[in-house]
Amino acid sequence: MAETVALIDYGAGNLHSVDNALARVGAKVQLVADGDALAKAERIVLPGVGAFGACYEGLARLPDMIEALESRVLRDGVPFLGICVGMQLLATRGLEHGETPGLGWIGGEVRALEPSEHVKVPHMGWNDVVVADDASGLVHPGEAYFLHSYAIDVADEAHVAARTDHGGSVTAAVARDNILGVQFHPEKSQAYGLALLERFLKWRP
Repeated sequence: MAETVALIDYGAGNLHSVDNALARVGAKVQLVADGDALAKAERIVLPGVGAFGACYEGLARLPDMIEALESRVLRDGVPFLGICVGMQLLATRGLEHGETPGLGWIGGEVRALEPSEHVKVPHMGWNDVVVADDASGLVHPGEAYFLHSYAIDVADEAHVAARTDHGGSVTAAVARDNILGVQFHPEKSQAYGLALLERFLKWRP
């Protein structure tokens, strides 16, 4: 039987491409826009593109959503995947256009990538994913598609599942217990990304 995946609809620009990718790997996707709809979810995915503050505000506007996320993910242990800004929202706070609190599930700050003569921002295109210490087992070495100008500076190195290089080391994935976040876009990463989503559907943390 297909796993029921709650895909949170808070206006994220990559919602439908994530929906399509999950469906391709056999997920039964349910778009949810309020906390009550998470009650029977077997897995939860939080997409996201755009500014940290705008995304957090969009999530907070959904009725009872943040409270339900904390209950289902932190208390009940439902497997969770955050993608791009959906991963960044796991941090303690974001520093894009001022300071905005995050969910605080992964300690750290979301800071701007620094451009240089040899490095352009945003970080856009295919880049290597180098596994650090991924206890989840979901993130494999390979190449994935990135598109971002900010990244998590993680407080506890044990939560860094993978890194990439863009003028220096950049957090590519975080993991803790039943929580996984990826900075890259699995929905745009072709076979590599679909394989990660397949593993997420089978994950039993």
